[in-house]
Parts: sequence; structure tokens; C-alpha cells
Amino acid sequence: MSPGIQKVEALDEGHFVCVKWEDGSESSYPCVWLRDNCQCPLCFLPSAAARRLLFEDLDVNIVVKQVALADREKISITWPDEHTSEYEAKWLKKRCFSEEARAVMRADLFLPECQYWGSDLQLPKIPFEEVLYNDESAYKWLCTLKKVGIVLLTGAATRQGELIRLGHRIGFLRLTFYGPTWQVQDKADANNVAYTTGRLCFHTDYPVLQHPPGVQFLHCIKQTAAGGESEVVDGFHASNKLKKQNPEAYQILSSTAVDYADVGVDYCDFAVHCKQRIIDVDSRGQAIRINYNNATRDTVFDIPAEKVRPFYAALKEFNDLLNSAEHKFTYKLEPGDIVTFDNWRVLHGRQSYPSGSEVTRHLEGAYADWDVVMSRLRLLRKRVLNTD
Repeated sequence: MSPGIQKVEALDEGHFVCVKWEDGSESSYPCVWLRDNCQCPLCFLPSAAARRLLFEDLDVNIVVKQVALADREKISITWPDEHTSEYEAKWLKKRCFSEEARAVMRADLFLPECQYWGSDLQLPKIPFEEVLYNDESAYKWLCTLKKVGIVLLTGAATRQGELIRLGHRIGFLRLTFYGPTWQVQDKADANNVAYTTGRLCFHTDYPVLQHPPGVQFLHCIKQTAAGGESEVVDGFHASNKLKKQNPEAYQILSSTAVDYADVGVDYCDFAVHCKQRIIDVDSRGQAIRINYNNATRDTVFDIPAEKVRPFYAALKEFNDLLNSAEHKFTYKLEPGDIVTFDNWRVLHGRQSYPSGSEVTRHLEGAYADWDVVMSRLRLLRKRVLNTD
């Protein structure tokens, strides 16, 4: 039901429009924003949901000439050049500039809620085929993936190509230098430490890229009888612990640019170099991405010599938190399992397993970007919940 408007008036010499709602609340809208977001066909292209108005044609000091309440569900504004704009009440209410309204919009668009976990993780599980063919299950999968950071899909066929199907379900997979998908198994002259039987310490994949893949999929096709257990840890939970117990170490890891390198041949030949902070933070100092892969951390370290040891000490403390019994969760993938997890948040590792003449353990891996995943989540939500 659309919110009703009781009264509308111009304030601050016409620089703001104040809307008084029938529920007793008020919303104040800057006129430059209102003019910039005029919804008329000259200023806006509905078929693309995109602005036609050129920024160079926008007067940043614009004021209203006249504002009127067209009816309880619409306001009309006449600008100094006689251009007119109309704004629906529902549209305005959703875009109110109050902190409360902006928080609701953030939650609606980006689902920032985070459920932290440690060794007590109850690994969420959903049947793979349900995710492929049932919108409610697919929506539950992606919401849980965003909130918890990891979901296990069960019952996939034990053959290559299932991740391609999963990629089609969300939109498309992320192509990298290791191919559209890649095979994790013991290989001669391995071009990646994952392609060995050795233990893999906790890491995020591909911090050597400027924009590391947001989501990772690992499909178990064959599993070794001994060893090969998977380990995961909530990097955001661990980084929050570090921030509390050693703020200086947190500051070092969230401000020091670390060099990463990956050079070799796979899908094509590559020589990738990048600088990343181990803990990426937002404007509030909250962790939003972990960029940590000890295997590809470069021998080049572009910082003053006297800052090197304090950095190592800080990273050691963070690494100890990641590996602590209270934080890490250990499980073993079964053939047909597909683990899907947030590569910006969840660090993963693997216990070693015996090597032999035959391939005893085979996982197929793939990546997707969060932009693609969140796009599908929003479309599924609209379909499942019948929301605008």
C-alpha cells in the first residue's frame, strides 16, 4: 500500500522540498537531487532504467519555482526553466534521506547481515538439484551464502561439468588464467600448490588479481580414503578478534600493501602481479575482504625495511587465530558434494593425503563474482517474494 502525503512545501529558500507523510513522519529532499532524478521521458529512459539527463545540464544550485501536491500519492515540481517533474509517493518514501530509511535500503540491496562462526559451524546443506530447478531453494542457497559465507550442495553427479550447470543457474562463471573450471588433483610439474598432495594452509584464492573472485565452488568428484579433509575458517570473525586483542596488528594488516605474484601457463600463459592489503576495510574500519594466500605472496615486498618485522609479527598473530581450534571447522567432502563459499570472507585449506600412481582425489573448481551472484539473488527474491 502506497504511503500517503499530507503536505509538501519548499524550505531553505527553495533548496529543499519537505514531504510530510500521513503517518506523521517527514522527509527532506535536496532539490539538486530531485532535478537530477526527474522521471519524465526527457530525463529518464524507462526501458533501461537509466538517466538521460546529462550532468553538464544540471544546475547544482537549482531551487524549485513551485511545488504542489498533485494528489495524496504524487508531488509535482516546476523548475525555474518551466520544466516539470512528478514523483510518486512510494518512490520518494523508499529514497528518504533519513538514516533509518537509508539503513533499510542498504539491507534491501546488499544484505549486509553477517552470521559469524567458528568450530561450532553447523554447515548449511541443500540438495544440488533443488537449487538448479527450484527458485525457493536457489534463493535460500544464495541468502545463506551471503549471510553465513558457506553452503554445501549435495547429490551432484560425480562427473565434470556440474559446475557449468551451477554457473548457468546464477548467470555465468568467472574466467581466470586457470580456465572456466579447473581440476584439483595431483599433477606432475604442478603449476599451483593445490595440484599436489601436500597440506594447504588457510588462504583465499587469487589475491594476485586486482578484483579477486567473490565466490568459489569446489565439486568433489573423487575422494581419497585417507586424508584430504577440508578446513574452513571465518576470516571476518578472526579479523574481529584480532582487532580487539591487538588493534596495532589489525592496523598494520589493513594498511600494508602486500605484493602477490603468479607466473606460469595454464588456460594461457600469464604473469600476474598485484598489491593487496591482507585485511581490506571499509570507511568504518570494518573488514570487507580478506586477501591472504601465503603460497603466492611475493618475495618482493615494497615497504621500508624497518616495517617488515612488525608486519610479520602482525600476520603471525592473525594466522594463529585462523588456525586456532576454536575458529577452524574441519569436514570431508564426499563424492557429489559441492561446497560453495565466500572467497572474500572464508579462508579454506586442506589436509595432506597419500600420493600414488593413480589420481585418488579429484575436485573440480570454479569461480563467480559477487556482482553476478547478488544479481541472481535479487531476481530470485522478486520472483519468490513477489516484491517490487
